[in-house]
Amino acid sequence: MTQRLQGKRILITQADDYMGPAFSEVFRAHGAEVVEDRSDLTEPGAAAKAVAGAGAIDVLVANLAAPAHGGKGILEIDDDIWNNMFDVMVHPLHRLVQAVLPAMIERRAGKIIVVGSATGLKALPGASAYSAARTAQVGYVRSVGAEVAPHNVQINLIAQNFVESPIYFSEKFQQTEMFRQMISTVPAGRLASAKEDALLAVFLASDESDFFVGQAIPFSGGWAQ
Repeated sequence: MTQRLQGKRILITQADDYMGPAFSEVFRAHGAEVVEDRSDLTEPGAAAKAVAGAGAIDVLVANLAAPAHGGKGILEIDDDIWNNMFDVMVHPLHRLVQAVLPAMIERRAGKIIVVGSATGLKALPGASAYSAARTAQVGYVRSVGAEVAPHNVQINLIAQNFVESPIYFSEKFQQTEMFRQMISTVPAGRLASAKEDALLAVFLASDESDFFVGQAIPFSGGWAQ
């Protein structure tokens, strides 16, 4: 296997959840040194501590996940659900980026990959709070990506949906009629494997992606364009 990430130190947040395990495995297979953070990034100072404890980071993977509360109408979304979406997926993103950028800007090299959602690009009824937080991530990446590009730092987002994940598409859920209806809206007609997703992240973490700036890249089998 080509060692596309040889010599790169990569910090992955929420490493046990969402895409964390698959990304860790595939990054290591491509030669990266992976630092896995499992801290609660909603706690004050946690993001800065995670970055400081990881040493010199070449790539930050902001893997931030929360339950989507799918099927809840807008009138059912209370303040706790709404606030939790932003506390888990938006505020830690900003803190992580602020913590990691100074060193990247100083050495004029660095990558930030946000593991986002295609619900930030396409409407998904019944997931308003989740979609709002994911859309906020997209706007943040586009703005910050343009700001830091002159420093040779690239920040991009994988706008994914319909990827194998025990949080969003458990084996039990895949046996339901709701899942069958959902997958029928995907032109590819299937879930992507976690490895397929991780290989896109390998590209974004590598020197091959230096001309990708502030992109929200759809990875959803054609569901979002």
